[in-house]
Amino acid sequence: MQYNSWQTIAYWLSEVFMSLPFSFFRRSAQLIDSLNESVGRLVSWLTLVMVLVTFCIVVLRYLFDLSWVMMQESIIYLHGLVFMLGVAYTLKHDGHVRVDIIYQRCTPKVKAWIDLLGTLFLLLPVAGFILWSSWGYVLGSWDILESSRNSGGLPFVYLLKTCLLLMSGLLILQGLSLLMSKITYLFAPGIKHG
Repeated sequence: MQYNSWQTIAYWLSEVFMSLPFSFFRRSAQLIDSLNESVGRLVSWLTLVMVLVTFCIVVLRYLFDLSWVMMQESIIYLHGLVFMLGVAYTLKHDGHVRVDIIYQRCTPKVKAWIDLLGTLFLLLPVAGFILWSSWGYVLGSWDILESSRNSGGLPFVYLLKTCLLLMSGLLILQGLSLLMSKITYLFAPGIKHG
C-alpha cells in the first residue's frame, strides 16, 4: 500500500512539473498575442487617417492649387507604419500569403509541425537578421536626427526608420508565440488550446 501511494505522488509530481512549461508557454503566448492584437488594432486606424489625408491632398491640389510636401510625405510615413507595425498582427491572424498546395490538405498535427518548423527555421532567423542588420542603419539615422531631403518635408525620418526595429521585434515575439502554441499543441495533449 505504501509503495502505491509513493507511486501516485511521483506520478502527480511528474504531471505537475511537466505541465508547468506548457502552462508558461500558454500564458506567454496569450500575452504576446494580446500585445500584437492591440498594436494591430491601433495601427489599423492609421489607414483611415491615410485615406483622409490623401483626400485632403487631392482636394487642396485640384480645387485650390495648393500643395505641401509635409502632407505628401505623411502618406509615406503612414503607409510605412501600417505595414511595418501591422506585420505581426497579420501573422497572428494567419493573413500572410502562403502557397497552400500541400498545407491545405494536411491534418492539424501536420500543419502544426509545418508551422513550428517554418517558424523555427525561417521566420525567426529572418526576423532576427532584419533586427541585427537594421540596428546600425537606425542608429546612424538617430545620430544625425535624419530628416527629409525635401525642402518642407517631415523632420522625423529617424523615427520612421526605428519602425524597422519595432517591426522585427514584434515579429520575433509573434513568432515565439506561434512556436510556443505549436509546441503546446503537439506535446501537451491534455492542455486546452486556444
